[in-house]
Amino acid sequence: MKELFEQINAQFESFSADANAQIENGNKAAGTRARKATLEITKLMKEFRKVSLEASKK
Repeated sequence: MKELFEQINAQFESFSADANAQIENGNKAAGTRARKATLEITKLMKEFRKVSLEASKK
């Protein structure tokens, strides 16, 4: 579960940097990377929810 949390943090940092580059500099490629990161974050969050529920049942 700790590894999953670290993956979520890494993806969020990546998203944050790319989104900021798009907003501040108008970098279109960074916007594409930010959107891709949001899809990956969504997948990781669903996995975290599943793992968290399993852990709470123990």
